[in-house]
Amino acid sequence: MPQNHAHKKLPPPSEDAILHSQQLSKQIRTSLARHKNMTFAQYMQKALYTPNLGYYSNGLTKIGAQGDFITAPEISPIFSRCLARQAQQVLQTLDEPNIVEFGAGRGVMAKDILLELQTLNQPLKRYYIIELSAELQQRQKETLQAALPPELYQKVTWLNQLPSTPISAVIFANEVLDAMPFERLRIEPQHTLRGHVRYNEQKECFEWDYQPITDATLQQFANRLTQHIGDVSELGYNTEINLHIKPWLESLNSILIQGAVILIDYGYPRKEYYQPARVMGTLRCHYQHRAHQNPFFYPGLQDITAHVDFTAVAEAGFESGFKVAGYTTQANFLMGSGLLEMSSNSDASITEQLKIAQQIKTLTLPNEMGENFKVIALTKQCDFSLIGFSVRDLRHQL
Repeated sequence: MPQNHAHKKLPPPSEDAILHSQQLSKQIRTSLARHKNMTFAQYMQKALYTPNLGYYSNGLTKIGAQGDFITAPEISPIFSRCLARQAQQVLQTLDEPNIVEFGAGRGVMAKDILLELQTLNQPLKRYYIIELSAELQQRQKETLQAALPPELYQKVTWLNQLPSTPISAVIFANEVLDAMPFERLRIEPQHTLRGHVRYNEQKECFEWDYQPITDATLQQFANRLTQHIGDVSELGYNTEINLHIKPWLESLNSILIQGAVILIDYGYPRKEYYQPARVMGTLRCHYQHRAHQNPFFYPGLQDITAHVDFTAVAEAGFESGFKVAGYTTQANFLMGSGLLEMSSNSDASITEQLKIAQQIKTLTLPNEMGENFKVIALTKQCDFSLIGFSVRDLRHQL
């Protein structure tokens, strides 16, 4: 599949990877031919989640030095230990304490949370990992089996959907919202358009195809957005909206008797997200630690994401029956959950102390993950202040 000149700087995939991408592209083209139309959200769903071929469903390495990006749990165990401290505050109030984790990656976060809860003597009935990829499930099992004592490992249960019966739990989703298929909108001086996808036979690649909006919900959003950003130039204004957030939170509320949902992701409150100056939106693709903006570069071999509108998350959470219990930056959340206390180990060697200091910088500095990543908590039947938001609660910004 020939690629345009903008991607000469991206390293070429292996022959096997190219064949893999061609298989997925063929499936997407077949679907496109059958339905005659494909929104960008539908394309993204197929590019990321097609069984065995989509980016999150295949066996290619995604996280770490050999992959495409790095996540906070992989940078330092302190991140997950802080999450465990926040979880404990809620878990100790529940009759049956459980944890549910979405998007568990290689299982590193689950491992560190379970070990920290054991150190804190916090009982746990079950640690549910919701994972669609059989290959990732296997990696998680290997990580956890190697690191956990048998009695802890036995508490882990893998599911490919939410538990079938209601539970009390703390639900974690680290970098899950940004990978949900989103709609792409284009605001032009005379009209608003919805991003669709077509296949260019001559260039042998997928490309954008913007069409008039026919969906009422999207049109209402586009109308509000047009008022917010004001006049746009002939170049237009591109942006994203995630319509999956509310149904997802409604499904979480339906299975949660009591507990908290802790969501960690990069994003902004709405007034920052839809700034008039942000004319190219926040769509980003990650391929071998390089970020770019072409979602059609070798489908299945790269991550496709957009920043999260945390105002939309708060509104959807409230409408779904949750209380919005806190919103802050990752740096503030970690400090509220015991970061400084955990990082001061006088028994550690100088080398180890320097290593920990570097990890903490990456997790907390404004130009690293500290400000870009935010944490929002949605609670149900939990009427107390959460420690993770004790340093600075920014709910007034939502």
